[in-house]
Amino acid sequence: MAEVSILIGGKAGFGIDKSGAIISFIMNSLGYSVYTYRDYPSIIRGGHTFSIIRAATERISSHRNAVDYILALNQDTVTLHKERVKENSVIVYDVDSVKCDGVCPVKNAVGISVGSILKEESAPEIMRNTCVIGAFSKVAGIEWSIVESVLKKEISKDIEINIKVARRGYDEVRALTAIKPVKGRPLPLITGSEAMGLGFLKAGLDTYIAYPMTPASPLLHFLASEAENYSIKVIHPESEIAVMLMALGFSYCGESVAVGTSGGGFCLMTEGLSLSGMAELPVVIVLGSRPGPSTGLPTYTSQTELNFALSAGQGEFTRFVAAPTGAEDSYYWAALSLNISKKFRIPSILLTDKTICEGLFNFDIDSIKEIRPEASSVPAFGPGKGRVVKSNSYEHDEYGITTEDPVKTVQMQSHRLQKTNLLTKELEKYEIVKCGGNNKSDTAVLCWGSNRPVCEEVARSLGLKVISPIVLSPFPVDALKAALKGIKKIISVESNATGQLGLLINGYGIKVTTQILKYDGRPFSVDELESIVKGKL
Repeated sequence: MAEVSILIGGKAGFGIDKSGAIISFIMNSLGYSVYTYRDYPSIIRGGHTFSIIRAATERISSHRNAVDYILALNQDTVTLHKERVKENSVIVYDVDSVKCDGVCPVKNAVGISVGSILKEESAPEIMRNTCVIGAFSKVAGIEWSIVESVLKKEISKDIEINIKVARRGYDEVRALTAIKPVKGRPLPLITGSEAMGLGFLKAGLDTYIAYPMTPASPLLHFLASEAENYSIKVIHPESEIAVMLMALGFSYCGESVAVGTSGGGFCLMTEGLSLSGMAELPVVIVLGSRPGPSTGLPTYTSQTELNFALSAGQGEFTRFVAAPTGAEDSYYWAALSLNISKKFRIPSILLTDKTICEGLFNFDIDSIKEIRPEASSVPAFGPGKGRVVKSNSYEHDEYGITTEDPVKTVQMQSHRLQKTNLLTKELEKYEIVKCGGNNKSDTAVLCWGSNRPVCEEVARSLGLKVISPIVLSPFPVDALKAALKGIKKIISVESNATGQLGLLINGYGIKVTTQILKYDGRPFSVDELESIVKGKL
């Protein structure tokens, strides 16, 4: 597989995120499969932020630590990423902000006076990134027509001056390498958040409600931008408590509703989650994990909320929990979770994280099974034509009337818990445990959620099997045991400190042989994980 990785870095406020997206679209236009990883601190200005764009001739959804190009808009980008360079790596840098002599750890370092170009073109400081993108494109041997075409599509304002600045950067340097076009079929590039949003819309979402909280915020922004096009309501209340209670109100009125949050916000939603279970009001909760406890690392990634999602809320009630593994999965399981909530009148939780929510992926709609919206129906305890039915948090009979009768209490609790059996039967027709890699191997890499793509790539390289449960409640123990048949060694890979999936399956009599746990807030890279797995074999 031929591939190339590009890192662009600078201070927060330098437009690094947009720059990474533009480079991604340039590489995609050349026919490559692309994945982009974003890394940034929880500040508006300053600090250090960077993106790694990986492009390959085969489908990829993970990044590498080692890069072929570094585009440096500040000194930190050179200093902090020295260990990423390879023998033939190239650094393109702004000579007005970066001192490279005796510092840049490569033979090929190309300097360009970005400040001078901006001054001559009367361009604002934010266009520093556009200038460096132009210079990189020339150094990498990319035709100007491709760069110009992408800029026109991806920049919404001041396009003419942006193109002039990029062209100046392009003309200031010479080609050193050649990233040649390939014959791949360019697929659309979207974030995991956008994929989830499209899945919700496909399944007939009526209302989305959220209080901004990374990493779920991009989903709020995307659906808000599309609300008018799809005639949906997107609401930003004053708190996560208000989010959940408002969502249950819409659900009571028969609307398909979803909410989004992270761990801290989900804490505030848990009483409303129990109300959803008791009153049988369907709602989907997008739970974006981030390192904790408390505020933790708000702009970084983790898989810390599995136990929380499985057990949140007082009392016992059926819930559906799924953890998508990438863009297509996010689309599919977002749509399916909305349908399942409506069909069984239960809460659904979509477990995700920054790696998925903010990662930029190729998206192949043709590879996804068709999902249609569930037929609209009046909620079990909602208002109907010619009748009034109570929605009650207290124990109640089938009409919503409060009761403390022991016989009726058992009857209603059994009715609610019976949904677990019905849902388990329903899920038999879906791929709730994914398998890949070498099916003949007796060693399996076990993972879930956003770790599947990197684990799958490593497993293919090392000749191992990879297994990942998508549905986590009701837990697919029979499907997982079937997938593990013939496996002698299980290497569990998780982005948390306690091995939450390993502990979960241990309760079903499945023993993990060895664990690989990462909890520094950063996702596994392909080269990093491959090295660790080799050491475990």
